[in-house]
Amino acid sequence: MSIAEPILLTPGPLTTSARTRQAMMVDWGSWDERFNQLTASVCEQLLAILHGADSHHCVPLQGSGTFSVEAAIGTLVPRDGKVLVLINGAYGKRLAKICEVLGRPFSTFETAEDQPTTAADVERLLLADPGLTHVALIHCETSTGILNPLQEIAQVVARHGKRLIIDAMSSFGALPIDARQVPFDALIAASGKCLEGVPGMGFVFARKTALAESAGNCHSLAMDLYDQHAYMAKTGQWRFTPPTHVVAALHEALLQYQEEGGLAVRHQRYAANCQVLLDDMAALGLRSFLPSAIQAPIIITFHAPDSPRYQFKAFYERVKAKGFILYPGKLTQVETFRVGCIGHVNEGEMRAAVAAIAQVLREMEVLDC
Repeated sequence: MSIAEPILLTPGPLTTSARTRQAMMVDWGSWDERFNQLTASVCEQLLAILHGADSHHCVPLQGSGTFSVEAAIGTLVPRDGKVLVLINGAYGKRLAKICEVLGRPFSTFETAEDQPTTAADVERLLLADPGLTHVALIHCETSTGILNPLQEIAQVVARHGKRLIIDAMSSFGALPIDARQVPFDALIAASGKCLEGVPGMGFVFARKTALAESAGNCHSLAMDLYDQHAYMAKTGQWRFTPPTHVVAALHEALLQYQEEGGLAVRHQRYAANCQVLLDDMAALGLRSFLPSAIQAPIIITFHAPDSPRYQFKAFYERVKAKGFILYPGKLTQVETFRVGCIGHVNEGEMRAAVAAIAQVLREMEVLDC
């Protein structure tokens, strides 16, 4: 990477490989049989990652990941359903906002941004409100990098006969999720995260029985997952103009995913990136916001330096000039910034990023080391 092509240390869009970018140099006809085969292959490979082919359909959708979250809520939650939204960050709040806008009854349970929701919390809430039909959970809350205990919560939800919707936008492909062991009605992710594709396509793994029951639920023509799946199953085609170049890039990224060694090796690389980042930033005196036990190897939130000379915008621009793009903090009470661990990067790039951060903070006279 040159300085003209900075490394994106963000949770998506993120740095992609040359092969993935090259895959977008071909123009595809949206009705072309070869493109239909590309879409089918992508869905098949995605289902294989979570061992979900027997139990779930993969329904791709144009747009960012949030489009697919809204589609999942609008399609799979009946209009007389009620969703318990578990919140410990900005994306949980966004999910609650989606329920509000769609007119789906919901209640929220919010913990501090450094506090995971627990299975005991969910048990208590489900017992207190028998009207709840669905529970919605952010697996890895990207506003901090916190990891919520998916498997434990899923078991509680299933035991109560309720239905689980999982926003796995920042975890799918890097953190293990097995549909044979984790019961859920929907799991939502996107092309531009841990699979190292480019943004522009989301997808929902919808339980086959739940999707079959969802006809007529959706508030929207374009976001109706029932219709999208039915049309694709019948014709092999997308209902409306597909993001052809994004699909081609994701297909190429998935080939590289398998060549690398699949989920276990992808997780190992991200975990190594995360550890290098934590260790080297700590050596500079920069503290991470979360304790290691609940830190996912996706993105790390750091406390901003305690100095009147530190200003994030100037810090960001100087680090960018050295070849690395960081992310602003998402917290309202504490000044922070975030550094992603995911994308087509390794430990060497993480060390180089910390070296650039150290140099910038010295130039700003924030650090004297």
